[in-house]
Amino acid sequence: MAAPLNISFFASSLVSAYWNGAATYYRGMVRALARLGHRVTFYEPDAYGRQAHRDMEDPDWATVVVYPATEEGVFSSLEAARGSDIVVKASGVGVFDALLEAEVLGLKREGTQVIFWDVDAPATLERIGTDPADPFLPLVPRYDMILTYGGGDPVVRAYRGFGARECVPIYNALDPDTHHPVPPDERLRADLSFLGNRLPDRERRVEEFFLSVAERLPRRSFLLAGSGWEDKSKSENVRYIGHLGTGDHNAFNCSPMAVLNVSRDGMARYGFSPATRVFEAAGAGACMITDLWEGIGEFFEPEREILVAANGEEVAQILERLTPALAAEVGRKARARVRAEHTYAHRAKQFEEIFSAGSAWRNGRLP
Repeated sequence: MAAPLNISFFASSLVSAYWNGAATYYRGMVRALARLGHRVTFYEPDAYGRQAHRDMEDPDWATVVVYPATEEGVFSSLEAARGSDIVVKASGVGVFDALLEAEVLGLKREGTQVIFWDVDAPATLERIGTDPADPFLPLVPRYDMILTYGGGDPVVRAYRGFGARECVPIYNALDPDTHHPVPPDERLRADLSFLGNRLPDRERRVEEFFLSVAERLPRRSFLLAGSGWEDKSKSENVRYIGHLGTGDHNAFNCSPMAVLNVSRDGMARYGFSPATRVFEAAGAGACMITDLWEGIGEFFEPEREILVAANGEEVAQILERLTPALAAEVGRKARARVRAEHTYAHRAKQFEEIFSAGSAWRNGRLP
């Protein structure tokens, strides 16, 4: 095993998935790193009601520090992280992001690397690309490395174009202990289900790939989960259940005939950005229908392990020809693929290879 690393992680939340879609990514990565012997302290702000909507207790595989959502809380947490082997500032903490992005660089020293981990790289790159005064722009070259959870070569090229010393995608994945098959839940039965919060850069695509399909197929049943869709116009065959805690995600994935993935605008444009829920659904053996984006074949074989639609009309066509038997076969193959190649154990080993004591990067020998 590589020498254990002491990692300090500043991000939105490890213990609450409330308005925090990256929660399961953080959990999968941190838990897998802990299994390799690394020590993680996760600093998260008490913000957006997340602590009131916790869906897990503090885990035994990480130290969770919840700090007040104030400047004083930020600075005290930064001081506590001083001396770590690696300090991570993730994108989208939600409060004092600009302050953290600048001040975390003050922790760099001999033996301490500071990295920026972008869990929404397309949005970040489009933001700094259109605003030369964005405060994050001049900071990019000062980070030891940029990690992303998707985007492939297009995101890597873009970050390097902004001066990043290095940029490496560490993709979403599956934690097999957390996401796995369970018996169907009658409350969550449907022909097609979609789970996602209502966000400006996702709403139009949800209209196209989900809500319009429900209108086309009035005899089919549809289930919508996620925050913010209360006042959205829906046809009568769409049942909306609001925020769904992570404890119900396996049942959500195992109960419908098919589960829909809809990428956010930027991730669809950049490609190579499989959402966390794609791997979670595959781990549960769900039949997935996904919108079309470049790079799908790097993760799943289209038409064998995942069904791909370029627009809402194609989603409707797939749904009309899909049978429970065919859906079960697609889900079985997807589960086998993800368990063999795309678990957080695979991703943690990648992280370890980059940052372990004997790695070329840690010794300054990467180009």
